[in-house]
Amino acid sequence: MDILYRRGRASAAEIHEAMPDRPSYSAVRAKLRVLEEKGHVRHKEQALRFVYAPVAPRDSARRSALRHLVSTFFEGSFGQAMAALLDLSAAALSKAEMDRIAALIERGKKEGVEP
Repeated sequence: MDILYRRGRASAAEIHEAMPDRPSYSAVRAKLRVLEEKGHVRHKEQALRFVYAPVAPRDSARRSALRHLVSTFFEGSFGQAMAALLDLSAAALSKAEMDRIAALIERGKKEGVEP
């Protein structure tokens, strides 16, 4: 999906070539077929080959994947997910990133939702 989001559209062969640790070409085609069945990509036929493109905008797909991750691994708790991310990456965050996170937390406190 990352390759499709970067390129906008690509054939299975182009996706296969762009992958750093390439699986087999048939595995790439099989994954594209599954992604299409699930509604994540669509294809058009161009010059006797299928050209694939993402269905949803990247930001929308990112949010959906994040919701699924939080639901699956953090019992639906965004707080637990955020704490885990901060534990893993706090030393690698830039001052600007820390300021942004702090500002989001402050905004959340001001707009807070009572349990």
